[in-house]
Amino acid sequence: MIYGIWTFCAALAAFLISAIMGKFLIPYLHKLNFGQTILDIGPSWHKNKQGTPIMGGIMFIAAITFVSIISTIVYIFTGANFINTYFADIPRESILIFAGLGLALANGLIGFIDDYTKVVKKRNLGLTAKQKLVLQFAAAALYLAVLAIFGCGTATIIPFIGEVDLGFFYYIIAAVAIVGVVNSVNLTDGVDGLDGSITFFVSVTFMLIACNLSSLGVTAMSAAGAGACLGFLIWNFHPAKVFMGDTGSLFLGGFVCALAFAINMPILLLVVGFVYIFEEISVVLQVSYFKLTHGKRLFKMSPIHHHFEMCGWSEGKIVSVFSAVTAVLGAIAFALVNFGVK
Repeated sequence: MIYGIWTFCAALAAFLISAIMGKFLIPYLHKLNFGQTILDIGPSWHKNKQGTPIMGGIMFIAAITFVSIISTIVYIFTGANFINTYFADIPRESILIFAGLGLALANGLIGFIDDYTKVVKKRNLGLTAKQKLVLQFAAAALYLAVLAIFGCGTATIIPFIGEVDLGFFYYIIAAVAIVGVVNSVNLTDGVDGLDGSITFFVSVTFMLIACNLSSLGVTAMSAAGAGACLGFLIWNFHPAKVFMGDTGSLFLGGFVCALAFAINMPILLLVVGFVYIFEEISVVLQVSYFKLTHGKRLFKMSPIHHHFEMCGWSEGKIVSVFSAVTAVLGAIAFALVNFGVK
């Protein structure tokens, strides 16, 4: 019973904060002329989105951060009394939550710098790819260093296999995985409502898994993510009144990584985050094929959501199909944990 109330309150609070912020933030972004510049490399019909405010991700960043911090503080001081469970490691879980929020916020800051460079400094491409990667790896390294300092170890859980200690290689693999996922989530943000919808289902998946593992703090954090994404989608569904920008998409990338590491099963990102990852893979395949064939294209356009747009799919259909795929993969991830982790 307590799990249900706790989860509902976290999701509702985050939803309300995110949704209500849009009422005030969007006019303010308009006033600042923080509008999106649509590049010629995208679908031509996206040109009518020119001038739509970016940095709307601030809405769900504020909601997730505030609700996660408050719920974790309450969890620390009262959790041992009302959870009534002998295996709740509240201090360790709290460290993972705060460190995870730090990872998400650090990536959100990188995105903010990128967006600010685009709209204020009038550099359409923002930060260079090299600059982003350096900053992202620095954020991942700092996050992993915090986990190491607090003794979280180098072992990870793989369903049906058990705990596997990767030693020093854990940090290398983890850093590459975090940066890879963060950029995958960033690339997914190209159709109205797509990134927020997929992240909603990813958050719900981790919420159910964390609840099943009796990780109440991570359950609340995941619920906050789901609620905040829904609040943002009120303003971001097609036709979008605001874009999350790199501020939001990079934050969400760090956030989903934080959830996976908080339950010590980052391997699940390969399943529940498949749509994110395939978006990035489609870009790699497109570029590689283009170079190998001296100008031929594997897809009509990449990332893959643009390919389906070029095939005649509406933005709503893309969001619906990609979200449905994520929901199914989320159910598979939940089953893997439910039956494959003792």
